[in-house]
Amino acid sequence: MESKHRSFPDKVWLVLKGLAMGAANKVPGVSGGVVAYVAGFYEEFIYSLQKVNKNAFKLLLNGRFRSFVRYVNGRFLFLLILGMIISYFSVSKLLDIAIDHYPLYVWSAFFGMIIGSIYYIAKDFNDWSQRNIIILALGIITGILISLLEPATQNDNLIFVFFCGIIGVSGMTLPGLSGSFILILLGNYVLLLVDSVNALYDTLSDLIQADFSFINDPHRLRLLQVMAVFTLGSVTGLVTLSNFLGYLLKHYKHATNAAIIGFIAGSLGVVWPWKNPVFERNALGEINYDRVGDPILTNYDRYWPESFSAENIIATIFILLGIFSVVALGKYGEKTRVQS
Repeated sequence: MESKHRSFPDKVWLVLKGLAMGAANKVPGVSGGVVAYVAGFYEEFIYSLQKVNKNAFKLLLNGRFRSFVRYVNGRFLFLLILGMIISYFSVSKLLDIAIDHYPLYVWSAFFGMIIGSIYYIAKDFNDWSQRNIIILALGIITGILISLLEPATQNDNLIFVFFCGIIGVSGMTLPGLSGSFILILLGNYVLLLVDSVNALYDTLSDLIQADFSFINDPHRLRLLQVMAVFTLGSVTGLVTLSNFLGYLLKHYKHATNAAIIGFIAGSLGVVWPWKNPVFERNALGEINYDRVGDPILTNYDRYWPESFSAENIIATIFILLGIFSVVALGKYGEKTRVQS
């Protein structure tokens, strides 16, 4: 896929899309791949990642940097990844605070966004063959079963962390499959997307202030090591999964879209707004905590709202806003594709 010429406003929008992808990837139950799909750059994203191969590394090793950038659609990937990086140190932190203080409203917004994504992707899908209906059903069932699994305990073994990077990045490449929720199931969400990110943020702040005292902090150094291995695993996962998905999109596009719709529909249970966290408890009924002092989440106790309270009405409004935001983003994506 050749690099597209983008105006300055288009470049700014691409960074903002990266912000949205980064934020979505961090929220359990929400997939950054959905943002890419609805915003109209999913296929370009996948095909650009496919170009990160041995030919690209040959160009890089031979010092042909401009050829490397053109070959991998580097400007597109750079702007998108720049937005994701900014998101992890800004929007993602705001989301953490919002989920802590206003969980019902945040989950309601994301629930609406997923409903909007299902509508947007399914509205133009017209190949409802028996095979694709079966694939759709399997995608829904898979999404539901994943939401019902119980999380494992935290594990900072570097081999396991590398594996988490490969699996966790799935949310960027496969719409409907939340990488963050997979990390919760693997027991490493807090370690990899909260503690390690915060450790990196604190370290960068220290370096700016010429404070190198963190070198004597073994806990900080361990978290930085975990972050580095997780990042390596994520890059590995991006490259390998993008090649697999690129093949599927090229040869089995309708079947792949049916599976994506199924995954997204199946993920609705994960982001159902009306729920209470259920924590692991010992024989005395006391909550168990992991090694970093966080309560161990086992699942959620979901329930139906029983009254038209102001809180539930506001939550419903957030659901509608979530639907509207995705539909608006989808229309913008269609406009962008027509102009390109």
